[in-house]
Amino acid sequence: MSAGRKRSGPDERPVVGSLRPRRGPMGHGGPAAMLPGDKPRNFKGTMVKLGRYLGPYLVPIVIVMLFAAASTVFTILGPKVLGKATTRLFEGVVGQIAGSGAGIDFDYIGRVLLTVLGLYLSSAFFSFIQGWIMTRISVDIAYRFRKDIAGKINRLPFKYFDKVSQGEVLAHITNDVDTINQTLNQSMSQIITSVVSVVGVLIMMLTISWQMTLIALLIIPVSTGVVMLVVRQSQKYFTQQQDYLGHVNGHVEEMFGGHLVMKAFNGEARSIRQFKKLNDTLFDSAWKSQFLSGLMFPVMNVIGNLGYVAIAVTGGYLAVQNAITVGNIQAFLQYVRNFTQPITQIANISNVLQQTAAAAERIFDFLSEEEQITEVEHPVALEHVQGHVVFENVEFGYSPDKIVIRDFSADVQPGQKVALVGPTGAGKTTMVKLLMRFYDVNRGAILVDGHNIKEFRRADLRCMFGMVLQDTWLYNDTIMENIRYGRPGASDEDVIAAAKAAHVDHFVRTLPEGYDMVLNEEATNISQGQKQLLTIARAFVTDPSMLILDEATSSVDTRTEVLIQQAMESLMQNRTSFIIAHRLSTIRNADWILVMDDGDIVEQGKHADLLERNGFYAELYNSQFEGALLAE
Repeated sequence: MSAGRKRSGPDERPVVGSLRPRRGPMGHGGPAAMLPGDKPRNFKGTMVKLGRYLGPYLVPIVIVMLFAAASTVFTILGPKVLGKATTRLFEGVVGQIAGSGAGIDFDYIGRVLLTVLGLYLSSAFFSFIQGWIMTRISVDIAYRFRKDIAGKINRLPFKYFDKVSQGEVLAHITNDVDTINQTLNQSMSQIITSVVSVVGVLIMMLTISWQMTLIALLIIPVSTGVVMLVVRQSQKYFTQQQDYLGHVNGHVEEMFGGHLVMKAFNGEARSIRQFKKLNDTLFDSAWKSQFLSGLMFPVMNVIGNLGYVAIAVTGGYLAVQNAITVGNIQAFLQYVRNFTQPITQIANISNVLQQTAAAAERIFDFLSEEEQITEVEHPVALEHVQGHVVFENVEFGYSPDKIVIRDFSADVQPGQKVALVGPTGAGKTTMVKLLMRFYDVNRGAILVDGHNIKEFRRADLRCMFGMVLQDTWLYNDTIMENIRYGRPGASDEDVIAAAKAAHVDHFVRTLPEGYDMVLNEEATNISQGQKQLLTIARAFVTDPSMLILDEATSSVDTRTEVLIQQAMESLMQNRTSFIIAHRLSTIRNADWILVMDDGDIVEQGKHADLLERNGFYAELYNSQFEGALLAE
């Protein structure tokens, strides 16, 4: 066993604060509210990319547009045709009263009503078909986006997640995709129907009376002015509400996450005071924003009703002058009611498109992130792994300006147990990450049985190792499946045998459902020590060629550790093992110990020899409490 000197920096990297998915202005779920700063940097470029992504759906999207336009046209024609029935009914009633008419022409009115019914049924049919097609398209696109994002996550290097929070990545696959999904499902057809409605209704109103159309158009700037005034006043409160909704959620999450600590230090009163302060501010901003926004529709209704009065008076005057029929007045009033709504929708479309472009831009930026080095075309496949590991002048840094490992060289023979010890930040865990190709070295090479690890497929390389970490990871499934995760093809008998070897079988059988007990999402329904034992059993079931033990028994009590050490010794027999800052009993039995401090291998040798030197290792040993080495 030989080793060169190297220098490393701290293993720790800065942790980016989690990004909370934003919610709408009323606090409900769904796409994030469009807030200041939530705009795309390159709207045109992003929409072009989104258009290319929608390329395979061009034909069905065109069909949706045609059907949406047809549905709107049939709806627009309805009031004008219905007005003919109203006019004939009015003429018949007036004729009967005057005694000069032939009465009401019910046959004509019936034919008109059937025509109107056919128009509305056709409109509903086209609307249903375009809605069904658009829903299928939007859901399929959301599926593609999530599939692409999930695949991208697996191809990204670990260094990406050192600088980006999990919450931000999660926001791409939830909020951003949902925003695009809802825009495509609802807004795309709405854009078509709104534009066609405005143009079509305006044409129909002009064919009836240009005077009344002019009055209807005057309503729009007045309504727009009122809306802008209300929005300008309410926006600041919506922003404040959004901010403090996040503060309240964060405080509640923090208090429940640290519930035991908060209780232990009698922090209930402080927590309640802080919650009340945040909640009062949220309440104040919420009622103001909702009250002001709630004024919008009553005020617009008043303006609209005044417009109706003006139109009705004008229409009555024109009817007296025989310039317009009663049926056309009725049709015009219907058109006015249908005219303001699509204008409001068109005004909102720009906001929706900005929001959609911002979400799409974030997704495309994520999908364009630099990926990890691709696999070799002709990977090495070893039939039998001996476990001979060589580090040749390895240099590595998590960032180019911060080199952690410098010129590290070591030769680990098959079956050797090598311990890496030293204080926190010495680079011990970094070496294991390089060995597993979680990161690639900047310079030098790592060889396994004479082959550079870059010549292996990552999956094949990682199958050579059994790994037990200090941070236990278990997922929401049965204990049986959590152990089997190390080797999916393992039989139940293999799992139970591994559990017995790791001294897990005894305590599992004392649990209510034994191996079929389902662990909750945080695996809090078993103890920390039991979780650690399960991860050790998971390493047993893989039957690996090499082992990595990173604080593998840090959460196990002394009595349980004694039981585990025997199993560990058996597991490490004839297997190359890398032991990071393990407890004294394992370190003492290591074939070789590398003592690291501030990036240097300051000492190396066997346990007894290092103690005799009375150097840095002896200092670490003497500083331990109850015989445990200072762990990383």
